[in-house]
Amino acid sequence: MASNKKYWKSVEELNSNSSVTEALKQNEFVEEIPVDEFLGDKENLESSSTTRRDFLKYVGFSTAAASLAACEGPVRTSIPYVVQPEEIRPGVANYYATTIADGYDFASILIKTREGRPIKVENNTDATVNGSANARVQASVLSLYDSLRVQGPKTKGEYVSWDKLDADVIAKLNSVKASGKQIVLLTQTFASPSTYKLVKEFSEKYGNVKHVQYDAISEDAALNAFEARYGSRALADYDFSRAELIVSFGADFLGDWQGGGYDAGYAKGRVPEKGKMSRHIQFESNMSLTGANADRRIPLTPSQQKIALAKFYGFLNNSPVAGQLPETVEAAVKSAVAQVKAKGSKAVVVAGIQDEVAQKIVLAINEKINSASFDASSPKLNRQGNVKDVISLIKDMKAGKIGALIASGVNPVYTLPNAVDFQEGMEKVGLSVVFSMKEDETSALAQYIAAAPHYLESWGDVEIKKGHYGLTQPTIKPIFNTRQFQDSLLKWTGNDKSYYEYIKENWSSSVLSAGVSWNQALHDGVFEAPLAEVEQIEVSQPVATAPAQNENSGEVEESVAEGITPAELRRLASSASSGLELTLYAKTGMGDGQQANNPWLQEFPDPITRVSWDNYVTISRFDAEELGMENINVANGGLNGSYATIETVDGVSVKVPVIIQPGQAKGSAGLAFGYGRKAGLKPEMQTGINAYQLYKDFNNIQSVTISQASGEHEFACLQLHNTLMGRGDIVKETTLEIFNTKDSHVWNPVPHVSLNHEEVPATSVDLWDEFDRSVGHHFNLSIDLNACTGCGACVIACHAENNVPVVGKAEVRKSRDMHWLRIDRYYSSEETFEDDNIKKEEMDGLWGEKGSLGSFGEMENPSENPQVVFQPVMCQHCNHAPCETVCPVAATSHGRQGQNHMAYNRCVGTRYCANNCPYKVRRFNWFLYNNNEEFDFYMNDDLGKMVLNPDVVVRSRGVMEKCSMCIQKTQKTILDAKRDGRVIKDGEFQTACSAACSTGAMVFGDINEEESEIAKLKEDERAYHLLEHVGTKPNVFYHVKVRNTEEA
Repeated sequence: MASNKKYWKSVEELNSNSSVTEALKQNEFVEEIPVDEFLGDKENLESSSTTRRDFLKYVGFSTAAASLAACEGPVRTSIPYVVQPEEIRPGVANYYATTIADGYDFASILIKTREGRPIKVENNTDATVNGSANARVQASVLSLYDSLRVQGPKTKGEYVSWDKLDADVIAKLNSVKASGKQIVLLTQTFASPSTYKLVKEFSEKYGNVKHVQYDAISEDAALNAFEARYGSRALADYDFSRAELIVSFGADFLGDWQGGGYDAGYAKGRVPEKGKMSRHIQFESNMSLTGANADRRIPLTPSQQKIALAKFYGFLNNSPVAGQLPETVEAAVKSAVAQVKAKGSKAVVVAGIQDEVAQKIVLAINEKINSASFDASSPKLNRQGNVKDVISLIKDMKAGKIGALIASGVNPVYTLPNAVDFQEGMEKVGLSVVFSMKEDETSALAQYIAAAPHYLESWGDVEIKKGHYGLTQPTIKPIFNTRQFQDSLLKWTGNDKSYYEYIKENWSSSVLSAGVSWNQALHDGVFEAPLAEVEQIEVSQPVATAPAQNENSGEVEESVAEGITPAELRRLASSASSGLELTLYAKTGMGDGQQANNPWLQEFPDPITRVSWDNYVTISRFDAEELGMENINVANGGLNGSYATIETVDGVSVKVPVIIQPGQAKGSAGLAFGYGRKAGLKPEMQTGINAYQLYKDFNNIQSVTISQASGEHEFACLQLHNTLMGRGDIVKETTLEIFNTKDSHVWNPVPHVSLNHEEVPATSVDLWDEFDRSVGHHFNLSIDLNACTGCGACVIACHAENNVPVVGKAEVRKSRDMHWLRIDRYYSSEETFEDDNIKKEEMDGLWGEKGSLGSFGEMENPSENPQVVFQPVMCQHCNHAPCETVCPVAATSHGRQGQNHMAYNRCVGTRYCANNCPYKVRRFNWFLYNNNEEFDFYMNDDLGKMVLNPDVVVRSRGVMEKCSMCIQKTQKTILDAKRDGRVIKDGEFQTACSAACSTGAMVFGDINEEESEIAKLKEDERAYHLLEHVGTKPNVFYHVKVRNTEEA
């Protein structure tokens, strides 16, 4: 049978008497237009001496004058190349393979350039490891054009030459060497074989040199556990495509856990094929992106997660471990263990718990079951930070033992919890040089600021995973007078080579295999060494230790795997916390905060909370009621929330706004890193609270007290924007069992409508004439709800490709966000009602008398642990589009290839089309966002405009816009094939969103090609259209979501 679940976006919708949801249901534009502000009040208008005749004359003259002025073309002076570069052809894009390695994000990517300007990030399909770009990587191209970047080397606030800086630094380094004090290189994780070789040469030059690598968000526990077990400081890798069962304890592996990059493999196992799909069980406290995609999610506090993992390990070894858990949770742990035992090597267990013992247990479990998804022999090298080294550095700096500090790619004054100690230490260092793109919190305190280039202006290499290499190459000449950290090290060691020459020489001698040229590796951007040439880490089977005696009870304990002592296991199983437990995490968009200056990421709505331009503390509804906190939607749909004071056991306190998060574990809270930056940012970007100050001992779990604070915070939340309320089934889902045992008409029924007093399929009724769509191309877009993880990379890719404007927090709050593509997040609750007489089968839609969402008020804790569905929604490009029939000037019309077109210069802004669109996907330009100082984001200044795509017009005020299905890309593909005299291959047609989708959830193509993938997907039994009963016949279709509820 089809799922009878009812879906809701906000807790506000659970209140059947909510005036806000009623207003949103009735009003297309909830923000009233202030007519009186520009026409004057009624009394002034009535007392005016201007006659109607005079008024019409003035209007007529103004219109004629404006029309004549518009006829005069503006004079623009073009400056041609003196010598045109051979590779640049006007109007033709060039693509360069490169790698981003900023210490937090590592990915092999392609960069699209136009006339020498990088404008777009694409996935590198040749890369077998981290070949896809997440939302931050997609947005990183905009950070290149930040007008607040440091434009050259500086000292004492004044710009100096590189020669001057080099002379000063070399002299001081020699002086430090003579004094016997230590020189410290404090850097990000480079994961770069060439950089590490260069650091070694620098150390040999100056003697007492130490290289300290620092990750702002530490993976120290996992690194230490791996090093203790295998002798190498690295992270185990996982191939989730090979797993039939995934059990996760707090690991947000679809987010940024251990560097991310796992979504593509995960999605391969989540699409039901031949009746099978993987099963995913998640134990966690915050509602994470990974937990939202799980088949079963068990909310636990962080301390309970440790106990659950210890018990899981004990049950797996048939040696129960003591520890207190609620009965339902212990039953869930036992069930998970039984399923892992049944699946054996086809199962995998992961953990995000920042505890070395917990990480040791996970390694032991995966070895024990011989997990096919687990790879410790070729581990990942993208996290190398060492907490002990950082703590030791701060002590030595304060003690005056450090003679020189050279920092690159880090901002410890912002990211360290004990930043004050670091600042005190910097004052005692004889030489401090900071390589930075911006005058950030750390560089502001340094003696010398060495202006660093953007990665798109740099050379580099990286070994993300053992044996898997990537190259970074510049895609534009440095915009400012910048120089790489590595080039400076070469200069200071007396080496006259450029870093480019250094990398090329190192690769030719140490990395590339015989028969592989440098040019080929540079072209591909990646190189995978043959397995025989890679030094593999030996993974042995776990060896049991002798039974140990319990000190308290005297009982003999069962043996445990080598490396995990009974005492360690008991400590983990007895984890407890006083007060609420705060989990510090990285948001999908903001990450560690390096790109806090990026307006695309600031306006990117969080996939779970749908809030932009802010961080906040998430708490459960139960805890919110206990603490007297609330979220309320005001009349225009804007979300307001209480403030809370969070205080740690050490007395560190911050005041933050509160979001009541469905699915948050009782007794826990969450707060995102990456916000609260001030230095080097425009005022508009200085948002949120700095969570790093709560990051004591680099532990993301802190015991805190939370109390209500004064004030009310205004959020920029898209949660109830563009809602499809009252329009029938939107999300369709079923279980794997029903999917495999029932016909498709049961779990994917075609809606029926009444025709001549008979119920007939909605697809058989038409208000429009049909036309022949079999001639030429006809484009469709497929979206698989099983493969979509809600990561949002497609949203940023759409921004970059289509010049979508950023409007700022105030406008987002007024429902004026301009995202062409939104990812709706729906919650659904268990099918449990207090009143057994209420049957879900009796409900008829979301807002009918029997089907009102108010019925959720009768459910038991509907927001305690809801299931989640992500659904990307853009213009559906309807073959029978209701927007086309109401446009009075024919600005929107239908094309022969299936797209719904917009002629911007015809649009007069009536907004009738938006009113008549059942999918709420049209966006109105309330202002002229470009060249407007009120919207002073980076795309509006001369430098920022370099990111704009010249193939897409920048829209003006009063114009409606929407998804164009990237018609500029489809036309280019057609014209390229025509020029080459060839047939277009399947997969060549792409939109920005489908090209960015690493999971394959979005597939674009020509359905008139019968053998194409899109044509086959259109005929799949899971395919359906949104609001099919409306009869719009969209060219975008979805696939029914299937959940694997079957326990092995």
